[in-house]
Amino acid sequence: MNKIKSIVVFCASSLGNSSIYEDQAKSVGYTFAQRNIQLVYGGGRAGLMGVVANAALEKGGEVVGVIPHFLNSKEREHRGVTKLITVDSMHDRKRIMNDHAEGIIALPGGFGTLEELFEMTTWGQLGLHLKPVGILNINGFYDHMIKFMDHMVVEGLLKQENREMLLVSDSIEDLLDKMENYAAPEVTKWIDKNEI
Repeated sequence: MNKIKSIVVFCASSLGNSSIYEDQAKSVGYTFAQRNIQLVYGGGRAGLMGVVANAALEKGGEVVGVIPHFLNSKEREHRGVTKLITVDSMHDRKRIMNDHAEGIIALPGGFGTLEELFEMTTWGQLGLHLKPVGILNINGFYDHMIKFMDHMVVEGLLKQENREMLLVSDSIEDLLDKMENYAAPEVTKWIDKNEI
């Protein structure tokens, strides 16, 4: 079992239509602070992003935000975080977030959340990192996507061992336990991190 000290959280910059998303985002922030896990996230103050950050900060947790200049210039950044890093591009944002964390979790979100989740999962599949990647499946939000990934395996377009890289739970405590017990599959590193 590996104690994880920092985790990237990808999630929506809106709150969604159900209060359960906000409630569970608060629970994630509280749990991180209680377990001394540093939160690394997109640096925004709005939506579920802001809720997770505020909850962690409220309980004395450490929060690192990473935001690109073009979002920072619109004053969307969270000025109360422990550390705010401003970067040039969305790609730099993901790279630096990844560099600051030992694991990745996706909460409910839209296209941006999915793009971030799948890029980090793909990096793991290629052996660019060995970190656990998890989905907090709040209120069954990701049920259809999970079924689709299983369909990809059935159709022979995704290997079962790569499908199993993506950890899923509807409980933050259970998901963190799975992440701390995660062992990355053995992958031949045919791409160097500096090439991406």
